[in-house]
Amino acid sequence: MENNDEKWRENFAQNEGKEENNHGTPGRTPRPRIQRPVYGSSADGERRTFQPREGGYQSRFNREGVYQQREGGYQPRFNREGGYQQREGGYQPRFNREGGYQQREGAYQPRFNREGGYQQREGGFQPRTNREGGYQQREGGYKPRFNREGGYQSREGGFQPREGGFQRGGYGQRGGYQRGGFQGRGGYGQQRGGFGGPRRQRSADYDPNAKYSHKKRIEYSEAHIDPEAPIRLNKFLANAGVCSRREADTFIEAGVVTVNGVVVTELGTKVKRIDEVKFHDQPVKIEKKVYVLLNKPKDYVTTSDDPQNRKTVMDLVKGACDERIYPVGRLDRNTTGVLLLTNDGELASKLTHPKFLKKKIYHVHTDKNVTAADMRQIAEGITLDDGDIHADAIEYTSDTDKKQVGIEIHSGRNRIVRRIFEHLGYKVTKLDRVLFAGLTKKNLKRGDWRYLTEDEVNMLRMGAFE
Repeated sequence: MENNDEKWRENFAQNEGKEENNHGTPGRTPRPRIQRPVYGSSADGERRTFQPREGGYQSRFNREGVYQQREGGYQPRFNREGGYQQREGGYQPRFNREGGYQQREGAYQPRFNREGGYQQREGGFQPRTNREGGYQQREGGYKPRFNREGGYQSREGGFQPREGGFQRGGYGQRGGYQRGGFQGRGGYGQQRGGFGGPRRQRSADYDPNAKYSHKKRIEYSEAHIDPEAPIRLNKFLANAGVCSRREADTFIEAGVVTVNGVVVTELGTKVKRIDEVKFHDQPVKIEKKVYVLLNKPKDYVTTSDDPQNRKTVMDLVKGACDERIYPVGRLDRNTTGVLLLTNDGELASKLTHPKFLKKKIYHVHTDKNVTAADMRQIAEGITLDDGDIHADAIEYTSDTDKKQVGIEIHSGRNRIVRRIFEHLGYKVTKLDRVLFAGLTKKNLKRGDWRYLTEDEVNMLRMGAFE
């Protein structure tokens, strides 16, 4: 510390008497300051040069001031001479400099070339016929079993007999093709009707385009009926499926019906179930009951036969049974929905008689919106040509479409639903019966039919369909 003070005093003494100090101003010499290292220099004062950090900023210009391209940086579309240069992975124009079309890699391949000729696209469609009209085999496509000359040709990868399989226990002598196999015992051979044998002969009325039903018929339990109980002869013939009751009266008067060998011509004659009844010398017995539910489509007449040769509902249930069934009630030709067909005359009379109130629900489509006032009037009752009528219930079937109405009614008058709406100035464009005597068409396609279940038949017999 003393050495420093002495040095300072010596320097002060040497500079004493000078007119200016280091700053060019009169006065005493300033105290020396501590020298700090300049930015970019080391602690010893040595100047350091700039070194870019790895992964840091890369200048666009080098030391000579020339532009240098950064790796992965911007690539201009034009070079220094002003010419266009293609960027790697960039846009590829469809036309070259001469204006000609150039195909882009992986792009659309036209079906026709410039001359208008068809050119095959890679992996595209392979036609079955060539330009000359001859058949050409597609790679990996179907290979016929027989060639053009009619000879059998084996397909690659097809059936190949197993080694040793034709001898014992395989396809051969013991349980194979010959002794108990496909030839000897009903297999592919000809001895017992296999694939190689004669085809089954079709009947004369076979129709290859007809829809054959595979529905399983239901055997219904018979009601407890006393065999000694008398029954009218016309009803006996009707229940036997010979004809209707009205037609039976005509046949009885004609003298073609015999009871126990005696011709009966008097109407109202009663017989027993154990009596021998013949119609045109053919024995007649009461048939088993059949109940078929049909979802009737449009353009079919609800009758057993039509003099005008129009399509009838019997055409839709053809093949359902051998018994003579007939529709219960009627639906207009253009009305669709639930229709029952049966040979149970007693049940049919119960379902069609006015005194039995059968609930029926219809889905009605009209040509214009049905007003609330007309809905109320239908529920309260209106007067038609054949008397007063009212709906048991009526409401809209859609919240947005007022042209659709559901109506519940018990009356069995002819065209009663259509006449109700026509009386109020509406035209019914579509009418569908969705319920009849407790029966619905649920899960039944239009034009299709099914057998009634045992529970449904018991419900109808007991009259539990209100």
